[in-house]
Amino acid sequence: MATHVLHPGSGRRVRLDDHLPVDHSLIRVYRIGAGVMGLVLLTFGILGLIDKIGFFDTGGDRVAGLNTNGALSVLSICVGLLLFVGMIIGGNFASTLNMTLGVLFILSGFVNLALLDTRYNVLAFRIQNVLFSFVVGLMLMFFGMYGRVSGTLPHDNPYWRARHPRSG
Repeated sequence: MATHVLHPGSGRRVRLDDHLPVDHSLIRVYRIGAGVMGLVLLTFGILGLIDKIGFFDTGGDRVAGLNTNGALSVLSICVGLLLFVGMIIGGNFASTLNMTLGVLFILSGFVNLALLDTRYNVLAFRIQNVLFSFVVGLMLMFFGMYGRVSGTLPHDNPYWRARHPRSG
């Protein structure tokens, strides 16, 4: 599903992707962000699986200071691998992936905060997991939005130039 917006001043619809430059120096930031966060999640997931914790065990099994179970470990590995794919592909894909996963991590933090100490806490979250989810979400959003989202982008920024083709 393509996302369209009304182009200011022209009255025509354009795809949001049309405003994204394909080749620019910021791709390094998007790739590094995806790679670092992917490595953290992959390491956490692998350590959780090595401990042979039950898949939906909600006990106090801890890895790297965070509660975990087999389901959370597998989910962490999958998201970590997805971030590595984003790192390999790079460019706008990595940026968009970082932003999307960042928002999902923030939402996950809120959902799991509501599920703490209930029988629906199937990922064995504790408050430190919620805080970790918020931190990872904010970092991913930062890496994804870096240089892309601001009210005062400099005129040599590739996103500003892509949005203002007649001004340069």
